[in-house]
Amino acid sequence: MNRHDSKHSHKELSGLLGTRFSTDNTVRDAHARDASYHRGALPEAVVFPKTNAEVAEIVKICAKYKIPIIPYGTGTGVEGAVVAMEGSLCIALNEMNRILRVSKDDRDATVEAGVTRLQLNTHLAEMGTQLHFSVDPGADASLGGMVATRASGTSAVRYGTMLDNVLGLTVVTADGTIVHTGSRARKSAAGYDLTRLFIGSEGTLGIITEITLKLTRLPEAVAAAVCAFPSVAAAVDTVIKLMDTGISIARIELLDELQMDAVNKYAGLAYEVAPTLFFEFHGSENTVAESSEIAGKIAAAYGSGDFRWATDENERKKLWQARYDSYYAALSRRPGSVGYVTDACVPITRLAECIAKTKGLLEQSSLPATMLGHVGDGNFHVVFALEPDNKDELAEAQHLSDQIVDIALKMDGTCTGEHGVGVGKRNALEKEHGEAVNLMRAIKHALDPQNLMNPGKVFW
Repeated sequence: MNRHDSKHSHKELSGLLGTRFSTDNTVRDAHARDASYHRGALPEAVVFPKTNAEVAEIVKICAKYKIPIIPYGTGTGVEGAVVAMEGSLCIALNEMNRILRVSKDDRDATVEAGVTRLQLNTHLAEMGTQLHFSVDPGADASLGGMVATRASGTSAVRYGTMLDNVLGLTVVTADGTIVHTGSRARKSAAGYDLTRLFIGSEGTLGIITEITLKLTRLPEAVAAAVCAFPSVAAAVDTVIKLMDTGISIARIELLDELQMDAVNKYAGLAYEVAPTLFFEFHGSENTVAESSEIAGKIAAAYGSGDFRWATDENERKKLWQARYDSYYAALSRRPGSVGYVTDACVPITRLAECIAKTKGLLEQSSLPATMLGHVGDGNFHVVFALEPDNKDELAEAQHLSDQIVDIALKMDGTCTGEHGVGVGKRNALEKEHGEAVNLMRAIKHALDPQNLMNPGKVFW
């Protein structure tokens, strides 16, 4: 975009949005990146639309002047999916934060893209619905961002991922058309599944502005526990056996011994420094009691220590906050460090082998690294604590991440279970999908022929 075009586009955008159009350097810098180490350039400007119609008009102006568009939620991603590029316009969706509709009887809700998970669940509680939105990535991400990255999290083993919990979308396409996909029906055989096409597209096919979501009834009873194991292999074998029994597990998380040590020091806790599983059971009082008893027996058979139970809500929150703080705890092992996070996912029967090989790689490296994961569905993460601006350490972390991906792919896994591709996993996507990536490019070109929608993300 030349300066002449920039001047005219800025005038049109300012005329449309007034003070919700900004070229302030502080605002631009705040919307230039996500929570990852990935860096690009400052966007040319940032806009804050409040309606679908405003998003559509913004996109039409960008199409007219060939301005790249970067959609932005809360910036909690870790693969650079919202990293800005020179000459781009950032569309920040945080002011599209209305909960448009809730149906208690149909157990669904329609929200704008800037609504966060916590905001929706707080609203549902205040309404007295006894419902909640169950997908929990840990961070209080925007629901639009969670759809765009096909997010999941700690509760996916029971409630599924965003892919399983979205009924329909409103999307603004690259020419400014407002499109509605899906419906409130729980199933449909009507045409192509455009909803699933946009889920996980990371803003490269259109801008998600509204989402219709499934809601889930709050469980009658909840119990959580922490249990240490003699080895990671024993913990993973326990998970595999538990999943085979079919008992009602809502969350099952693994933290290795280094991560547990970090959590203890960061949060002032006193858990055993050993590979540890965090459990949570949902259901009726009888179901939770029965599931807990079975889990305890299976864990004991694999050499576990005693279960530390948390049935009180405050105790459960404290337990899970320790898990959610794992990223910051890992970085606290090396004060002043920055995080490099990678994830992979494999069939659960290959998980023990995959984690063992990954730990072998990490033990050969001098980089501080911890491992944790949503092991109930075969997904695990590695957190590297890097010295800021140390290019050698960054290169080593990237190389190790590539090796972890290679291990997962050889086991019929995927390069990312939930973080998305962004800019960090583009090469890995090519390895995983091969010629199918060309089909993705063809879809992208058909919907965005000018390549203005979050260009350079997902694939080159």
